[in-house]
Amino acid sequence: MGGAERTARKRRQEQQRSTGSQVVAKARGKKDTKKIIAAVVAVVVLAGVVVGGIVWTNASKNATEGQTIQAADGAAATHDYPERRDGLVVVTGNPEASTTIDVYADFLCPVCGQFEQAYGEQIKQKVGEGVLQVRTHMVPMLVEASDPPGYSLDAANAALLAADEGKFTAFHDSLFANQPEEGKRGYDKEQLIQLGRDVGITSKAFADGVRNGTFDGQLIEEMKRIAADPSLEQTFPDGQRGFGTPTVVSDGSIVSFSDAQWLDKLLAN
Repeated sequence: MGGAERTARKRRQEQQRSTGSQVVAKARGKKDTKKIIAAVVAVVVLAGVVVGGIVWTNASKNATEGQTIQAADGAAATHDYPERRDGLVVVTGNPEASTTIDVYADFLCPVCGQFEQAYGEQIKQKVGEGVLQVRTHMVPMLVEASDPPGYSLDAANAALLAADEGKFTAFHDSLFANQPEEGKRGYDKEQLIQLGRDVGITSKAFADGVRNGTFDGQLIEEMKRIAADPSLEQTFPDGQRGFGTPTVVSDGSIVSFSDAQWLDKLLAN
């Protein structure tokens, strides 16, 4: 092979290598660009999920904000049995009733809500028949379990004020029928005042008492007393012992309501 031909062949090989390198570089560039675009898209999608989660969480947490507490069915109806406040306890029913129960409950307690849903109507029926008297203790046990804190105390105070207006049952039933979720926003004082209006409370004293927390200090002290009362202690499924809501007491003994027939059996005895 002559020198000129070798030179020409060498030039062609160099050109081919150069072209191949350019193709590889171009392909790599496209691949890197795709990786960058994919990474950017992934970050944007992730950011959207995070922001969406925050918006959803805040909306869920504040579900009660701006809402009206609906008056429970039959809240406007009148009843024949007496209803009065006795200190921090609301007593409903015939004082000559053969059976009396004390019910300790917190308006934020989800198990109290379940208790009311399961047995509330049956209890009211027996009260109406004159065979049962109920002493309701509103205990602010979960005062720190709303966001912001304070709903269970505000609700207990408002319920006592509603009792002074002769509207305790209507107010009590409406709060449980529209129970907020534990750990999230409860209802504020103005919402509680509006519920009072909706069940027929028109006095300025009720609104002022809700805003000023008339019974707050007494309720807090009563909660401390109840929590330290050994007669109200019980053992829970996890083995711990103490006071919890709801608690039902009759004739000085705690009543188990795990049996659906507990009230009929109590009345029969």
